[in-house]
Amino acid sequence: MSHKRIPKRKAAIAAGGVVALGVAAILLPNANASQGNSAGSTAPKTFKATDASDLASQLAGALGDAYAGSYYDSAARQLVVNVVAGSGDNVVAKAEKAGAKVRQVQNSTAELTAAAKVLKTKATIPGTSWAVDPKTDSIQVTADSTVTGAKWNTLTSTVKSLGTGMAAVRKTSGALKPLVAGGDAIFAQTDQGGVRCSLGFNVTAGDGTPAFLTAGHCGVAAKEWSDSETGQPIATVDQANFPGAGDFSLVKYDDPATQTASEVNVGNGQTVQITGAVDATVGETVFRMGSTTGLHDGQVTGLDATVNFQSETDPNGVDTVTGLIQTNVCAEAGDSGGSLFTQDGGAVGLTSGGSGDCTSGGETFFEPVTGALTATGATLGDGGAGAGATADPSATAADPSATAADPSATAADPSATAADPTATAADPSATAGDQSGTGDQSGTGADDGSALTSSR
Repeated sequence: MSHKRIPKRKAAIAAGGVVALGVAAILLPNANASQGNSAGSTAPKTFKATDASDLASQLAGALGDAYAGSYYDSAARQLVVNVVAGSGDNVVAKAEKAGAKVRQVQNSTAELTAAAKVLKTKATIPGTSWAVDPKTDSIQVTADSTVTGAKWNTLTSTVKSLGTGMAAVRKTSGALKPLVAGGDAIFAQTDQGGVRCSLGFNVTAGDGTPAFLTAGHCGVAAKEWSDSETGQPIATVDQANFPGAGDFSLVKYDDPATQTASEVNVGNGQTVQITGAVDATVGETVFRMGSTTGLHDGQVTGLDATVNFQSETDPNGVDTVTGLIQTNVCAEAGDSGGSLFTQDGGAVGLTSGGSGDCTSGGETFFEPVTGALTATGATLGDGGAGAGATADPSATAADPSATAADPSATAADPSATAADPTATAADPSATAGDQSGTGDQSGTGADDGSALTSSR
């Protein structure tokens, strides 16, 4: 790949990019509610998911020990806040005055946190995960198909020891695993062979150079990454974290003049402009883009999740990752590192791992973008000579009025195959920013990008 070509391109691999608008400021409790109430009324207000997340963060601090989590009711567009029973009328009144719908529950945040610590100590078993579910005011524990025999007995006995109503176990098909594979998108070569991941979001590193975020297990697997299967490396891992507190990598472009894209490519030449990093909220609808399966949507089901992957280097070991976002969005091998975002352009997460697939369904875990930015010192925005670069004018924004259930854009569109021979990873006429080349997601067999509204 010639040095001269890089400045003329959009960001390498058009899987995800961001504009330099920064993280949205925390809103006042009543700000941006789509419906207001008269003074003295305690009827819940309606919010956008991002505004509900901001309000939840503020109430978590304001209510103290009485706060027991929250979630977004997407149908009613309301923030539901859990308050420990017996906390007093003043606590309830404070939450209601801020616009939330209050629900009194039995388990406090402190009790659920203590229970999670017991699980970590006694039941860190490969193939398991757990996260607090504010809808049930309990810890939802998941065990994949590999958790059997003595492992299953240990897990269920530990959950039972936590007490009635504190936690519940369910089985899931398939196996929990990091979603890395050989193929296209961003590539690396290792002693074990080729691997593929997906680019998440372009960022500016702390030293001002252009970079991107992807999954940590991708950065641990290989140091140098290319935008084509047979191409020369264009970016080098600067920081990588996996396992442990998160699953993220900061990868710097080798050429400081690389221009960074300012959108997520969702297929068919359509893009979603990214406006900043946002925290996930349980119940909100999110979209995931990955190099293997393209665009899929679903809902956030848990926060601060712990996932115990079977170690790929130690047959008897476990790679535990904490602090992840849990969703019911499907994903498959090669989608690792891909973008999780909201319809209005909020950067939410980086694909980590999961179980199941996009045929039978499954669940997927994501590294929060806000956490990855804090840990790496990076910021959302253009870097290097690409500062101020705008989105490719030939790439149109995704139509927000189209629905994911649009019969003209189904997942089984026979005109869009994953092996589109006109758009190969090694096509020398296709640059990294060319939507018809390596970044082409129109043939993934997923949502074609004309439908960026939830199918749920």
